[in-house]
Amino acid sequence: MAVLRLFAQARESAGTNRLELPGSTVGEVLDEATGRFGEGFSAVLEISNVWLNGEPAERQSAVADGDEVAVLPPVSGG
Repeated sequence: MAVLRLFAQARESAGTNRLELPGSTVGEVLDEATGRFGEGFSAVLEISNVWLNGEPAERQSAVADGDEVAVLPPVSGG
């Protein structure tokens, strides 16, 4: 299983910052998370960057056991 790391708004909408999810691609992992966490998480995901093992990722990027998928919403501040 992949490790899903959630930051900022993604963490808040899911109620956790880390969990393990099944999936053979980044998209499958994110779909599993969306199914668990619902519409609020889905909305945050649409505006977020997704990284796989510290590199920008696409939905079709392959995921192996122990890989880290990170959801990074945009940060604002001044």
